[in-house]
Amino acid sequence: MGVKLPGILPVKTISWDDLKNKKIGVDASNTLYQFLSSIRQKDGTPLMDSAGRITSHLSGIFHRNLNLMQKGIYLCYIFDGKPPELKYQTQKERRERKEKAFEKYKEAKDEEDLESMHKYSKQVTYLNNEMVEESKELLRAMGLPVIQSPSESDAQGSFMSERGDIYAFATSDADALMHSCPRTIPNLTLSQTRKLPGGKFVYIQPQIIELEDVLSHLGINQDQLIVMGILTGTDYNPKGVPGIGPKKALNLVKQFKKFDKLFSELNPDFDWKKIYAIFKSMPVMKNYQLKWNPLDEKKIKEILVEKHDFSEERINNLLKKYSENKEENKQKGLSDFI
Repeated sequence: MGVKLPGILPVKTISWDDLKNKKIGVDASNTLYQFLSSIRQKDGTPLMDSAGRITSHLSGIFHRNLNLMQKGIYLCYIFDGKPPELKYQTQKERRERKEKAFEKYKEAKDEEDLESMHKYSKQVTYLNNEMVEESKELLRAMGLPVIQSPSESDAQGSFMSERGDIYAFATSDADALMHSCPRTIPNLTLSQTRKLPGGKFVYIQPQIIELEDVLSHLGINQDQLIVMGILTGTDYNPKGVPGIGPKKALNLVKQFKKFDKLFSELNPDFDWKKIYAIFKSMPVMKNYQLKWNPLDEKKIKEILVEKHDFSEERINNLLKKYSENKEENKQKGLSDFI
């Protein structure tokens, strides 16, 4: 879920060539939930193997990442660790919402209402430890670095970006901006085509949000941006302050130079200073290693084909295409020196 500041952040559309040879950190949980939510059948049922194990996340990891890797992008996945104490209440509320959505899904299933089944199935998406571990296994088999952060991946990805070890952090939430991430890419791992009414498809280009542009465009500093997030709602106070959206929050942080006075006036039902401290000082791992390895085709097929019943022919074809594409790009690179 995370911080949402729709409509006021300056978003730039870029080309895939702009990301070529760039190292991009990926918000693993955010991305895996995207895969689990979007890669489904018409009735909302996720992809599953013959043993009934969900495989939507594995399909997303393999197909989307292989596509991005062929574009010359160096991906590394950053996983969440232990969340701050304040997040547990949010997680409890999410579980309760999922339980309610599951009841509605069952009702829709009894009525054979495919549209409602698909709608409510997305709301009951879950990611368990087994899915996380097999996702890491597949990512490593694809040669991609896996970073385990001690707390939230947003803070870890932001730290790595500030260090210059990665160019940007891919996430659909604005949390990373609250952690001073220089650049975020909100749509990197989403489907690269979108179906329009009438059956036509449009090609989706990547987008980027640069912190420097955000602060300049809004006319605020980093601390004011954090307070804007708190006012509109974070994972640690999901509802924010009732009645305050992004535009009103922007006006308030400009009007009140002292945050104590601002929150004293609003009198919210949460401790804003605790939330502010989370964004200012969340723990991160500093001794990580970023190393990209060749694809381990044998391991990939062991995970996808042997264990989870993916089509061997399709996996072989995609791996062959990837190898040919890589060789072609290598030859093009060599020709530049001739």
